[in-house]
Amino acid sequence: MSDRIILAGLAFLARHGVHEHEKTTAQRFEVDVELELELGPAGDTDDLATTVDYGDVVRLVREVLDGPPVDLIETLAERVAARLLERFVAVDAVLVRVRKPDVRLAAPLAYAGVEIRRTH
Repeated sequence: MSDRIILAGLAFLARHGVHEHEKTTAQRFEVDVELELELGPAGDTDDLATTVDYGDVVRLVREVLDGPPVDLIETLAERVAARLLERFVAVDAVLVRVRKPDVRLAAPLAYAGVEIRRTH
């Protein structure tokens, strides 16, 4: 499938991380979502019912990021992907990127992140 809906750079304040202070003090997380599905019908009909509502995607990602704290951004990515595939049955595959720009490591870096792709 080559058709994709792309939502890039979604930004959230959330409380996730291995260290206790990460679970009590909100940090910035960035999420990209790519949904693979047939977009021809939406392009032909101009009908929202034939595609995925971007607002619903954002709300679902927010629910995961606002949910109970987890240690790993890998867990966040898996949960986002699973929820998207569960909610949007027309989607063949999802690509989810989760970035944590303010992670403290022993060297300067732009962000720590993960990328996963999951299919039905």
